Amino acid sequence: MMLLAAFGLTEAGWIILGAALGYAFMRFQERARQQEFETQRKEQLEATKREADSLLREARVTANEEAIKLRNQAELAYVTRQQEIAGAEQRLAQREALLTTQLEGFIQREKSLQSQQGSLDQREAALEKCRAEAEALAQERRTLLAKAAQLSEAEARAQLLKECESAALRDANEVSRRILADGKSRAEEQARRILSLAIQRYAAQHTYETTTATIALTGDEMKGRIIGREGRNIRAFEALTGVTVLIDDTPGAVVLSGFDPVRREIAREAMQRLILDGRIHPTRIEEVVAKVKEEMDENVRKAGEDAIFRAGVPPLHDDIAQVLGRLKFRMSFSQNVLDHSVEVAHLTGLLAAELGLNVAAAKRAGLLHDIGKALQQDMEGSHAMIGAEFLKRLGEAEDIVNGVAAHHDEVPHTCLWGILVSAADAISASRPGARSETMDTYIKRLENLEKIALGFPGVDKCHAVQAGRELRVFVHPEAVTDDQAAALARNLCRKIEDEMQYPGQIRVTVIRETRAVEFAK
Repeated sequence: MMLLAAFGLTEAGWIILGAALGYAFMRFQERARQQEFETQRKEQLEATKREADSLLREARVTANEEAIKLRNQAELAYVTRQQEIAGAEQRLAQREALLTTQLEGFIQREKSLQSQQGSLDQREAALEKCRAEAEALAQERRTLLAKAAQLSEAEARAQLLKECESAALRDANEVSRRILADGKSRAEEQARRILSLAIQRYAAQHTYETTTATIALTGDEMKGRIIGREGRNIRAFEALTGVTVLIDDTPGAVVLSGFDPVRREIAREAMQRLILDGRIHPTRIEEVVAKVKEEMDENVRKAGEDAIFRAGVPPLHDDIAQVLGRLKFRMSFSQNVLDHSVEVAHLTGLLAAELGLNVAAAKRAGLLHDIGKALQQDMEGSHAMIGAEFLKRLGEAEDIVNGVAAHHDEVPHTCLWGILVSAADAISASRPGARSETMDTYIKRLENLEKIALGFPGVDKCHAVQAGRELRVFVHPEAVTDDQAAALARNLCRKIEDEMQYPGQIRVTVIRETRAVEFAK
């Protein structure tokens, strides 16, 4: 109370003053809390702004990366498309060049034919002149003969022609029989002995498997995976392997088409591995195809070296062995060309042994005779000439090169290897089970044989029998004599040899039958 009295305030005044001070202190604390809250709110707002700016920067960076990625993909697709277009243009240019070369060849042939036609016209004019002179001399001779024999011109001509024809036919047939009998007696027995010994001493399989380019699939859904999104998988596969992938409506199968047998084999092996792996996309396709190509080069080289070893030939040049191995994937009338080459090598060696010749050189020529078939996809010309040029570049001996080039009589024979290889090639191709022919080829050969026979005068009918190995010809007996029948058989053989290609030999039999029919009443 004394304290209150000292400040001159009453108790109520002090209470009011205390309340005022308390209220002022509370207001001070509230303003402090509001300022602290406002400070925190500003800090949170600034933190939120900083976070938003950071997110915006990250979004912009991500968007820029995606844009760059899309642009790179678009540029890659554009480059790929440009490369495809360039490849197509290059192929078109190559085809145009090939057509131009063929056209130039045709023009050159036409000029050559025109030149030959002019030469033939000149020869025909000279022949016509000689014929006129011969006709005048014949007329003079007929007049003299008619006076001497006291016969008419027609009678003298008929008698002279008949006597000349009979004498000429007798002389010709006698000479032909003597020559044929002498040649057969000296050559047929020896040739038959040599060929039969060679055939009997060599044993080979009688059937060959025909490889196909058909790949079996586990299900039709695999076709969609092979094609890929918008066809990218199949395009990548075709570009890397160089073959065409045919996907049709055949269930559970896909077909690979290509002219190069090695590429087709690479594509077949790569496709099988991709199907077994299940991961089919352009990158995986590129890896698998590259791996298969490396393995295929090694397999081709080993196949060539194995063929050289099986044929018993000394080691050859590495490039020759590599090209020879490619024949493992080449088929001819269902006969494997590499196995056929080894077989021809053995047969040529056996023939050379019977004749007392160099067996090693004969085997070498026989093994390499069809090597040009492995190079025909890249070069133009017959396989014999292509193979001979290839071997000549690699330093093979001249007699071996000539044996390869001449085994189809495309160049003259300078040694015996071409003749022996040709005989061994015919034996290998014509023995039972070695090759298969289509029905069209078989029927066409029979028709050609009968057509050739019917083109000769005096032929009544003919029949090709024993799968075209024999031709039986029936003639009109009143138009063809016995002597003329023998001449007809020889002429038929020559025409068949000139106009047809066939393995082995064809027997021609001319039948002349005379029937006398009477009726007793």
